[in-house]
This record gives sequence, C-alpha cells and structure tokens, in this order.
Amino acid sequence: MTGAFETVGVVGLGTMGAGIAEVFALAGLAVIGVEADLAALERGRGHLEGSTAKAVAKGRLGEAERAEILARVSFTTSLEDLAGADLVIEAIPEVMEFKRALFTDLDRICKPSTVLATNTSSLSVTEIAVTTTRPGRVVGMHFFNPAPVMKLVEVVRTVITEDGLAEEVADLARRLGKTPVTVGDRAGFVVNRLLLTYLNHAAVLLENGLADRDGIDAAMRLGVGLPMGPFALLDLIGLDTSYEVMCVLFQESRDRRHAPAPILRELVTAGLLGRKSGGGFYRGEQPAGPLSTSKPSVGSVAVLGEDGDGFADKLSAAGFKSAAAADADVVVALSRTPVIELAAGLAHPERLVGLHLVGDRIAEVASTVLTSPEAARAAEGLVRIAGRTPVLCRDRAEFVVDALLYPYLNDAVRMYDSGYAAIEDIDAAMKLGCGYPSGPFEMLDELGLETVRDGLRALYAEYREPSLAPAPLLDQLVTAGVRSIRDLP
Repeated sequence: MTGAFETVGVVGLGTMGAGIAEVFALAGLAVIGVEADLAALERGRGHLEGSTAKAVAKGRLGEAERAEILARVSFTTSLEDLAGADLVIEAIPEVMEFKRALFTDLDRICKPSTVLATNTSSLSVTEIAVTTTRPGRVVGMHFFNPAPVMKLVEVVRTVITEDGLAEEVADLARRLGKTPVTVGDRAGFVVNRLLLTYLNHAAVLLENGLADRDGIDAAMRLGVGLPMGPFALLDLIGLDTSYEVMCVLFQESRDRRHAPAPILRELVTAGLLGRKSGGGFYRGEQPAGPLSTSKPSVGSVAVLGEDGDGFADKLSAAGFKSAAAADADVVVALSRTPVIELAAGLAHPERLVGLHLVGDRIAEVASTVLTSPEAARAAEGLVRIAGRTPVLCRDRAEFVVDALLYPYLNDAVRMYDSGYAAIEDIDAAMKLGCGYPSGPFEMLDELGLETVRDGLRALYAEYREPSLAPAPLLDQLVTAGVRSIRDLP
C-alpha cells in the first residue's frame, strides 16, 4: 500500500538525486538526503534550493509551498540515519560495483520491511538485488532528468521481486504525480533500449557516409517531428553515458546493432563528451539552420516519378523550364527507393538525382555513384526554392529518415512480442521519456504495417543485418491482412 511509504531516503544528491528528493518532498513525504561528505552534501542542498527557486520564479510553486518542501528534507552524511526509512532510492554513479556495495550496506542498516530501489538507467536490477538478504524487496525506480519536470518513471521488477511490490511502487509513482511504466529487468528497460539503439544507429550511418551530421539531425527533427536530431541529443545526454549504455545493451544481447559505434568510442576517448565537456558531435556550434534559397544556375529540369506534378509546378512558377529527361540540365526523380537503375538507363546519368519527399518540410536528395556534384548542388537549390529543407544523402535503401525510423519501430514490435511491455506502456514511455510526438505503435498505425515491413525488407537486403529483418510478428500481421497491431485479440 502506498500509504506505507512515508519516509524516503535518497542516496546521492547530484542533479538527479536532488531532483528525486524534491519530487518526494513535493508529494508530502519526509525525505532524508545522504551524501558522501559535507562538501557534496552542501552541493546537494544547493541543487534542491536552486531548483525550487526556479520553480517559484516560473510560477510552478509559491514561496510558502517551497518552504514546506525544503522543511521536509533533512541532510546527512551517515547511511545509518536511513534505519527507519520505508523506501530508500539511490542515485549514485552508474558503476555496478558502487551500487552493489551500497545495497549491501543498506541491507544491513534498514529495517526488513524497507524497499530498496535503484535509479539505474540500464544496469541489471537483479544483479544489484542479489547482494542483499532481501532481493524480493529490491526494485528499479528509474526517474528521468529533470525529475521534477519529467512525468515518466520506469518501475523495474525482477524475477524475484515480491508479488505486488512493483504495483505498490507504481502506485507511489502516481502519488508523486508521475506516470509509471512497469517492465522486466532487461538492459536499458524501455526508453534507453529503444532510444540509444536508434541514436547508435544514426552514428553508424554517419560513419558509413550515408549523410552528414546536420543532414541527419534535420531529417529526424523536421521530417519526423522529433524534439532534437540524434547527434544534438547524444551531445545532450553525454557521449560517455551513451557509450556505457550501449556497452551494457551489447553485453546482454550480443546484437551487432547494440555494439557502440566506433565514432562514439573515439569521441569519448578524446574527451569529447558532448555539452558537458564543451564539445561532442557539435563543438561549440549549433545545429545548422535553413540556408539561403539562391537560384541554381540551371535552365531546364525534368521531374520524373509519381506525385511529381506538384514539385514540378513549384519549379515552373520559379521560372525553370520543363524538359524531357534526355535534354534537361538536371533530372529529378521522385522515388521512395534507390534510383541507380533509372540513372543507368539515361543518356546522361550524371544529371539524375533522386528525391524523396518526407512530410511537408524535408526532401532527401540522393546522389547515385554516377551523379555529378554539379547536379547534386543544383537539386539542393531546387529543393530550397520549392520550400523544403534538403538532406543530401547517398542512394541507399530507405535513404535517411526511414532507414532510422523503421528499425526503431521494428525494435518496439520485438519488445512487445517478447511480452516485455504492453503497447500502451511502450508508447507512453517514448512520449513522456523522450518528448516524442507519437509512440512507436502510433507511428506504425500512421505509416501502415505493410509500408514499414517492406521498408525493413529493403534495408535487410541492402545491409544484411539480421536485426533489420522484419520482426516475425510484423510479417505475420501483414500476411494476415491485419491493419493495426492493436487489432490483435
């Protein structure tokens, strides 16, 4: 029963731990904050005071409410002061040896009924739990940063968690004003398992030369509506943190898609950790914005492919002459698939550029091995004149957006099919934990199962990565004519 949780200990008062302490205190619980020494304790107190002061300045808290929150939190450097706590949650560094040692101490100090929780984002909760004499009373309670603002909490149960305990902790999360998602003990849980795999995949495609950093970021931000592109987000998370999570995922799954991209290792080794170190994928500069729409120096354009009339009309209105493919200065082929076969059949294959329109803001500009640099630059300018942001890429299966999006959706289907988490929970986790406009299954419904399945088949045929093959459930749903995974009995 959530009423049993009235006094909570928080061990580790960095930005995350102090935020967690604030969340519990805001909900009316007594909080005991613990740090290793007096200097760290004062920093933790400063985090809490600063965060609540900002909340007052933004109108989220009143001064009296802030004073009540601060009064509910006591500070100590002694773990022994947690002896009477009903719940203790740790937010110390993501090092298994540190966490196991801490839980051994907490097990000795805390009363037998105390629930011990870890805020780990990816480490095995089971491995932590078995260091105690109460493994059934150990759970994961993964908050997201900043904890006072983010609504998601991943509640992680293990195979030895006591019956009903995960539900009690989930109820406590609701009492805190959070949305809990209860999952099993798999590396990365829901959010990091899906998110970091997608981010790592973006780094692999960058290394493979599919497109450049700014193009990939723009494609996912403007084409899919994500809050940030993958490289800007990696810099925000921290490349060292991302690398460590990928190592944990790979250690568990041995899936090559979970092997950290070499560029991540290289940047981390060089000390380029993202925003916190002053440089990562971006080194002082911000993601590029729209460039000028200077008119390309071409006189005639041929637009091929389905749905090309609207694009051709915009070019015509801008003063470009329409011509046959054999005579045009630039040939633009609107296509969802690679265009090299089309180029090879033209009298001037160097003039052909593939174009994949994504939403109403992005156009992927695909150069084949035969495309001249002049034709690619001209197509880039034509796209800008047509009112879209160009993303220059190579002529590969699914280009950029779909090459990143479809495997992410496939991972979500596999996660659901394994029984790990429910559709609604996976969707909620990605929306609340990452700020995505839609969950993966909402995206599947919008795009269509067959479209995604066929795209994955093309990716598998191109890259021969086993994890890019459509999940068996996805294949079966399309074969059976099921329109939405939600229609399953």
